[in-house]
Amino acid sequence: MNATDPQARFAEHRELLFGIVYGMLGTVADTEDVLQDVWLAWERRSHGDPIEHSRAYLVRVAINAAIARQESVRRRRETYIGPWLPEPVMTETAPDAAEPALRAESVSLALMVVLESLTPAERAVFVLAEVFGYVHGEIAELLGRTPASVRQLAHRARSHVQARRPRYEVDPAVHRQVTERFMAAVAGQDIDALLELMSPEVVLTCDGGGIGPAAGPRPMHGPERIAALLVHRRFVRSTGLAVEFRPVNGSPSALMIRGGHVVGVLMLDLAPDGDQVAAVYAVTNPEKLTTLH
Repeated sequence: MNATDPQARFAEHRELLFGIVYGMLGTVADTEDVLQDVWLAWERRSHGDPIEHSRAYLVRVAINAAIARQESVRRRRETYIGPWLPEPVMTETAPDAAEPALRAESVSLALMVVLESLTPAERAVFVLAEVFGYVHGEIAELLGRTPASVRQLAHRARSHVQARRPRYEVDPAVHRQVTERFMAAVAGQDIDALLELMSPEVVLTCDGGGIGPAAGPRPMHGPERIAALLVHRRFVRSTGLAVEFRPVNGSPSALMIRGGHVVGVLMLDLAPDGDQVAAVYAVTNPEKLTTLH
């Protein structure tokens, strides 16, 4: 790689930039727009004096551009039809590929839903510190803030996230197994099996955006209601529909495919004990599925 080539140096950090901006905005289109703005700023800047720390410069520009875009993203969501979920992103790579930032440090859909309730500054600090491992001093330089203010933002963000989503890890193999059992129960119209898999406090959130199949205008609560809805929905059992299990947002997920196109994604959030489903997330809005293949 030519160290003096602006395009090559930008490409070197693009995966990291995508992961940070996507973690802040939750949509691929907005993330790509921000990265385009970052590239233009980088390309213009490259004609001047050499930039010694290109990664820090690019991350700083990306973070500020993402913060500036968050308000317009929030306004769009106010008029969104039905529940809103972040746009799912495939996080698998070839076995011999370098581990990309989004795969190694991806944020789950469940966590990203919680991040929506943070202020733009809190979300920026949380994503940089908790997802990508930046220390407070580095974040302060990137955001143009004092280390003390960054520590305060980090504490507020971490406390808020911890209260709504305590940190715990679930074995990916167990997660995949539960997802497969869940989809098998849906396909087999086995209400008893579904009830056994779901916790009493389970919540279903389905994002159809007023275009794709949805569960209603608000999230649905309770295993009985959710099981009844799923086993009577023909969408997941219709002719020509195939189901594949692949990682999305860092979690084993079920992709529903028809005619070579993904028409739905289902992700489960497991309880801390790892064997019961605490939340079901389904994205059927076709506008949010175009990047999945």
